[in-house]
Amino acid sequence: MAQRKSKKTEAPKIDIGAEIFASLRELEKLKGISVDYMVERLKQAMANAYRKDREDHRDIPAENVVVDLSEEGLYMYQVKTVVEEVEDSALEIHIDAAKNINPDVKLGDNVSIPVDIQKFGRIAAQTAKQVVIQGIREAERGMVYESYSSKTQELLTGTVLRIDPESGDILVTVGQGNEQHNAILRASEQIPGESYRPGDHVRVYVLEARQGNRSTNVYVSRTHPNVVRRLFELETPEIADGQVEIRNIAREAGSRSKMAVRATMEGVDPVGACVGPRGGRVAAVVEELKGEKIDIVVWSEDPCQYVSAALSPADVVSVELIPGQKNACRVLVPDDQLSLAIGKEGQNARLAARLTGFKIDIKPVSQAE
Repeated sequence: MAQRKSKKTEAPKIDIGAEIFASLRELEKLKGISVDYMVERLKQAMANAYRKDREDHRDIPAENVVVDLSEEGLYMYQVKTVVEEVEDSALEIHIDAAKNINPDVKLGDNVSIPVDIQKFGRIAAQTAKQVVIQGIREAERGMVYESYSSKTQELLTGTVLRIDPESGDILVTVGQGNEQHNAILRASEQIPGESYRPGDHVRVYVLEARQGNRSTNVYVSRTHPNVVRRLFELETPEIADGQVEIRNIAREAGSRSKMAVRATMEGVDPVGACVGPRGGRVAAVVEELKGEKIDIVVWSEDPCQYVSAALSPADVVSVELIPGQKNACRVLVPDDQLSLAIGKEGQNARLAARLTGFKIDIKPVSQAE
């Protein structure tokens, strides 16, 4: 079987290479989309346009069209196989005709036949424009997705752009420069009672970036428990440098949160570090959360101590594990502390249970006796 090889002679060119590359470099500066990426997209689009706009109306395979795009110009070749009897003129060339292109050609070789693309110039320019527009959109979608996928679980500052009057969803502009994008703060992720107007600044937690067919949607939240975590990380140096660790957070956004912390080294007061001098650190977090109350308690390996602390601000007389039940305990509190331990509509007990992972049965001392 003859060895297949490709021979290529000089093809007619269109002198648009320098103009295209100048535009692509400008695009790279403005949008951060690489020149190489766009050149490959353009070459592919040019080849597809030629395949579909041939005079014989034959949609030939992609591997039979070669596009050479450089600053020197645009060249195009059609690849045909050298044969003794031509059965498909779109894909094959007789050996005598092939020798006019390359005298050394043999049967079975591939020959690159120059394509006269002067008539193809208008189509090429139109195709280039369409591909650049589409390429920008696709590249931007990919860049946004990669950028904000890496920013999931981060706290960002955004600006309210628009509020949907029907759904209540808020469009928030986040990021800067090339990374600026509109994120969606759904009504279900907004703190109850909060209201915003276009132009207001708001801190949001990035939940996810979801890539669609036409755009990348970034979803953010104000109600996620990690909003509290990230705010304390910003306000508390001891958390940032690892002296204090946030173990868990239970939150009912807009109303109350409980946060369990522990010190990773001796001599550090984890609760005091989070509260800050004169309560300044916790006050800053509360202000950002529009008055949401925050209980900060000490995490403990001892479940009884942990449950007792979690029921703060109520005083606890005793905590005992219930035999035969997994993660369940009975708590005794002074009679005058019962309503405080349970909380309004059971909120304090509910948050304590979520924080510790224990089912908590609260009884007054008088009933126990």
